[in-house]
Amino acid sequence: MSAIIEVTDLVKKYGDLEAVKGISFEVELGEIFGFLGPNGAGKTTTISILCTLLSPTHGTAKLDGWDVTAERDRVRESIGLVFQDPSLDERLTARENLEFHAYAYRVPREERDKRIQEVLGMVELLDRQEDRVETFSGGMKRRLEIARGLLHYPKVLFLDEPTIGLDPQTRNSIWEYIRELKEKHSITIFLTTHYMDEAENCDRIAIIDYGRIIALDTPEALKSQVGGDIIKISTANNEEAEQVLLKDFEVTMIQERDCLCFEVPDAANFIPSFIKAFPVAINSISMHRPTLDDVFLKLTGREIRDEEAGGIDKMRAFARAWRPTGRR
Repeated sequence: MSAIIEVTDLVKKYGDLEAVKGISFEVELGEIFGFLGPNGAGKTTTISILCTLLSPTHGTAKLDGWDVTAERDRVRESIGLVFQDPSLDERLTARENLEFHAYAYRVPREERDKRIQEVLGMVELLDRQEDRVETFSGGMKRRLEIARGLLHYPKVLFLDEPTIGLDPQTRNSIWEYIRELKEKHSITIFLTTHYMDEAENCDRIAIIDYGRIIALDTPEALKSQVGGDIIKISTANNEEAEQVLLKDFEVTMIQERDCLCFEVPDAANFIPSFIKAFPVAINSISMHRPTLDDVFLKLTGREIRDEEAGGIDKMRAFARAWRPTGRR
């Protein structure tokens, strides 16, 4: 399998601030690649460079063989963008929005109607295709925005929080279609999300923190880094309890708010004897297998938070203003 995105020693500085610190990674053709990071980690800056919104200070980035700085028009022709907020023309009908998009992205004329019907069916808007978007609810607009981003089968589809605000049934439907696109058309998906369960759909995930990639692997391999089972306890005195855990039980602590969190090889066998022997009163105790939330918490020392508005707003404005060159 060959790489469709190649990033080498990428650096981005804003004055004295180094937002991206020499990162390198590849995204393979046809994979679903997840990009996760807390506020200010460099995630939005990196994706902005890949989408040709920003130029790197140092290093290189190529998409489908095209340099994102020197060959921007070629890159723009190869990508699709789906962002959190709708950028639809609300005076047009749903179908008219998709027809304009199909024309702008040079979808072959003989395929346009088939694809429009296909994506409208996927987001359950076939019966509303002749209605103006201004009559749609927020959720319906979001579904149409996603349908529009999928319409032209881009080589790389960038999804920023692709299913935020959608109900579970619609989220599942969209992900089924995304996986179908990947299998049938080898579309590469570059995903950012704060839904850790959604990140489970990724073939590989890169976790970025303070401008550096600190982990990159499959979801299962990342979860295996956490170790065994995760136990969370709340006690009458968490400070005292933590000292006892470190000294007498020799567990690996994981930073967590409002409770103590640590990992053990086998929670089912550990918990009964632990409760009997632990000298501090336990108010509550729970256990679970490692999740991507645990991985993120262990690697970064904090929980994932909403992305800063500034970078996202720039990307949304870019998506609204930018059109691929050429017409058919």
